[in-house]
Amino acid sequence: MTNKSAHSISNFQAALFALSLDREAATPLHVQLAEALRDMIQQGKAAPGARLPASRMLAAELSISRITVLTAVDQLIAEGYLETRRGAGTYVVDDLPDMPALPPEQLKTPPAPPPPPLRPFQPALPDLESFPHVEWARHLERTWRYPHPALTGVPDPMGWMPLRAQIAAHLSAWRGIQARPEQVVITSGATEGFELITRAFLAAGDPVVIEDPCFAPMRAALIRAGMKVRACPVDGEGLDIANAPTEGAKLAVLTPSRQYPTGATLPLARRAAALEWASQSNAWIIEDDYDGEFRYRGQPLPALASLDRAGRVFYLGSFSKLLSPALRLGYLVAPEHTLPGLFRAMAETGARASVVPQPALAGFMESGGFSTHLRRMRRTYAKRQEVLRNALAGHEDWIIAHAEDAGMHLCCTLGPRMRGVHDTVIAAAGAKVGLTLRALSAYSTQPEPRQGLVLGYTAFAPEVLEEGAKTLIAMLQELGR
Repeated sequence: MTNKSAHSISNFQAALFALSLDREAATPLHVQLAEALRDMIQQGKAAPGARLPASRMLAAELSISRITVLTAVDQLIAEGYLETRRGAGTYVVDDLPDMPALPPEQLKTPPAPPPPPLRPFQPALPDLESFPHVEWARHLERTWRYPHPALTGVPDPMGWMPLRAQIAAHLSAWRGIQARPEQVVITSGATEGFELITRAFLAAGDPVVIEDPCFAPMRAALIRAGMKVRACPVDGEGLDIANAPTEGAKLAVLTPSRQYPTGATLPLARRAAALEWASQSNAWIIEDDYDGEFRYRGQPLPALASLDRAGRVFYLGSFSKLLSPALRLGYLVAPEHTLPGLFRAMAETGARASVVPQPALAGFMESGGFSTHLRRMRRTYAKRQEVLRNALAGHEDWIIAHAEDAGMHLCCTLGPRMRGVHDTVIAAAGAKVGLTLRALSAYSTQPEPRQGLVLGYTAFAPEVLEEGAKTLIAMLQELGR
């Protein structure tokens, strides 16, 4: 050992023995010691290869227990700063990278920014306060305390199989879709579903038929994929495929259960016509069933995918509106014969959906908690829709809230007193008085789009909806003078 290295080790040990640990502090002694050792290593006071004093000696010098010393040393071994050499003691690792110490202000974790204010009538949001946090935490803890080996390895790009099985069972009970678990593919949401299907089965420049108005991120995803999008206006019964410009089209994207955003329900005859077109044209249909579980009155028509006998329909669903958008989990149900193509397309990019919440969601569904939550939310949302409709009733000269049997928003028509006032102007005025209003025309690409307002109600308590309706009516009356 050179005189320089001996001097360095001597200085290191002297600095260690001179440490002052605060026994009155809230921070445990072993944490204080680990932090001090880590700082010495990062600042170069403990050179690579430097040997720590024996744990008994260090404990005696600092007047702390040996267990405290061993706990701090074990923590730094786990972090890669120290290593033990059999029969020789504990040393600072030789290959420690150059890590300059961060200034104290950079070590502090900044506070999380406050969430943007949730203002009436923001659509497409579930009641976040009703999220089953306690039950969800229990499923997460149960999964990750002793994780299944498959969870810690390379994830299956198609998704966690127990969750795929639970989704298949849910769709059989709630939507009449009979599918094997292998036909369910877990995604990060509807947008990934659109991109995955077009990447696997379409080519750039292929014509695609979509509804107008429609879900704007879907249209954007198709355009990004290089598709030639044909936007076809819907009527009071959705898209009439028989009268749409489908020549050469390879795909149609439909929202048959509840057209987004108008709320129209595609009748059985039009569903049959769409399936016949896909079969005869060797084309595909994507059925976007974005909130099909929330039906408040009457029996829903069967899902389009449940009527498909030719294997031409992809069914898309999402948990963003059923539970929370923070989960970033959706799924698609694919015809059996398309699975190899989907697997190849998914394997190219890898899974985008995090595996962390998937086993917890599978457990939540298997326990019956998911179905219970949906039934509770269905009752809650039905009451909130009624509250909003009642609050707007009697003001039909300015706004007309049509009765809806399902969904999470109302698509409202502007009354005769609002003639000449564009819905985008109304939406901008709403922002100034604390309302989030969606202009119906913003969902369309037509030269003269339909005018109206899309009002979400599911995320808001009844009193908030009533107060928001008063503000909206007063604002409309002012604009309509």
